[in-house]
Amino acid sequence: MVDTSDEWIVQRTGIHARHIAAEGELTSDLATAAATAALKDAGLTIGDIDLILVATATPDDTFPSTAVTVQKKLGMEHGAAFDLHAVCSGFVFALSTADAYIRASQAKRILVIGAETFSRILDWTDRTTCVLFGDGAGAVILGAAVESGTREDRGILTTHLRSDGRHREKLYVDGGPSSTGTVGHLRMEGREVFKYAVGMITDVIEDAFRATGYGAEDLDWFVPHQANIRIIDGSARKLGIASEKVVRTVADHGNTSAASIPLALSVANEDGRLKRGDLVMLEAMGGGFTWGSALLRW
Repeated sequence: MVDTSDEWIVQRTGIHARHIAAEGELTSDLATAAATAALKDAGLTIGDIDLILVATATPDDTFPSTAVTVQKKLGMEHGAAFDLHAVCSGFVFALSTADAYIRASQAKRILVIGAETFSRILDWTDRTTCVLFGDGAGAVILGAAVESGTREDRGILTTHLRSDGRHREKLYVDGGPSSTGTVGHLRMEGREVFKYAVGMITDVIEDAFRATGYGAEDLDWFVPHQANIRIIDGSARKLGIASEKVVRTVADHGNTSAASIPLALSVANEDGRLKRGDLVMLEAMGGGFTWGSALLRW
């Protein structure tokens, strides 16, 4: 449909494959599957969950939230559920929100899901965007625990979030209920996004290091948003993070927006790389611009 090739795509993005939701398959379906897998992995049931957060920029409907649809599909009749919208940074924003709820004793266990069907908002005649994005979902469960209050605590140690609406036109969707009454298509100024990405990403990661006293050399794993291999590797080099500590899944998934970090965590967990006590840095940048980091101990 567009003038491109596998070689061109791989060379510029590192993407070899993507997954596309089936006809009739919704963001909530992907989210529910990821949530079910996370509950099984944690040895929990939906009855153990107090709150469901779904980070998505591609909800099933304008309303209700995708989270309440997931709540229904999981058979949860208690607690609360809502969506967060920060595009590719959504999962990090949702983790930060969940962390705040737990620290405030508003919830004991929270199911955090990143889920997207970006294939539904792509212009398949625009080769600058249609080769980049895919569909997927990933989920984690956060739980309250009594720790010693040191840097060695497990769980989320610190999060740092940013946004700057002045950059809206560089990465946006040209439609919506209030503006056009349509879904619209994703539009991106790729070179501009790339230009800002590495600097913004390193900014919030350095904030996390300052807040905790850790440095790049202390990390066991760096799990960035899987947008483009050049941005991933450029960020790691600028921060002094060793290449072998970077979790890369962009080749197999493409850019799945809010789903990319939990998908990468899932892969690293399943293949045995992630071990109890590992220090892990998460980071993402998305439309808005939004960007953020989360430093956690697995």
